[in-house]
Amino acid sequence: MKSRKLGTELAISAVGLGCMGMSHAYGGQDEADAIRTLHRAVELGVSLFDTAEVYGPFTNEALVGKGLKPFRDKVAIATKFGFNIVESEDGPKQVPGLNSRPDHVRAVAEASLKRLGVEVIDLLYQHRVDPDVPIEETVGAMADLVREGKVRALGLSEAGVATIRRAHAVHPIAAVQSEYSLWTRDPEGGVLDVCRELGIGFVPFSPLGRGFLAGAIRSADQLGDKDFRRGLPRFEEENIRRNLAAVERLEQLAAKKGKTAAQLALAWVLAQGDFIVPIPGSRKIANLEANVEAASVALSDDEIAEIGALVTPDTVAGKRYAAAAMAQTNG
Repeated sequence: MKSRKLGTELAISAVGLGCMGMSHAYGGQDEADAIRTLHRAVELGVSLFDTAEVYGPFTNEALVGKGLKPFRDKVAIATKFGFNIVESEDGPKQVPGLNSRPDHVRAVAEASLKRLGVEVIDLLYQHRVDPDVPIEETVGAMADLVREGKVRALGLSEAGVATIRRAHAVHPIAAVQSEYSLWTRDPEGGVLDVCRELGIGFVPFSPLGRGFLAGAIRSADQLGDKDFRRGLPRFEEENIRRNLAAVERLEQLAAKKGKTAAQLALAWVLAQGDFIVPIPGSRKIANLEANVEAASVALSDDEIAEIGALVTPDTVAGKRYAAAAMAQTNG
């Protein structure tokens, strides 16, 4: 697979792998199956793997660390901090609020290193911008970890333009991670521009619209009881029905080109800039293989425009998050 760069620190595969769904949010999967998927990803040339302390909580980091241990010198592991997680009778759980205080940053990083079973975190993200802690203080604490050799590169997730600039002035930011796809284009005209200007990589999560742009979801009844998409406005039954028309148009064009809708949607994201490295999540090896193949799909300018016109935010029914979660984006 072709490689791309995140900042000056990381040269990685053009398509990475989002690992959240292997143990969090979508119902999870058997550990052995997840590890087989991780191993297949490495075989296919994938070298960026994305996790976070909150996925589980904690269990996804342990899974990723275990699965990638045989290939540690071939891969870059990204993880994230920034939420409040407390111990309860049922184990660790996320509670409301954000936490990017410097002492918390260090504590989480140390714990993540142990769960991952690594000596250095390749890419450490602030998961959401904490409005109660100046970004300079948070990034200062992250930079200390770089100087100590515990972290290679720094990132921000769902950060706004002003925050990115302030953070980058404290320590170079290698990557900004935000949701970006045909139906979520919030980063355009702001975040993408500042990333280009400052030489920061951009890492889109959910580049396939949490599976919807792949045509995998036709009804809310397909979502399990623990699937967090049940709480997302776009996945309410009425909105699913309204949004299917755009997906069907994408499927029709993909069929003409001998590709899947998912491959066209992912190729469109990749075509937006060579500093962009999407991290579609895959629990099934077949889907992983198809996503990797999308990295080799060449699109002309006319095709990029045609695909971009098939699914647009103006025609999408429902916001990407409920109000409380939306308030934590573009910080």
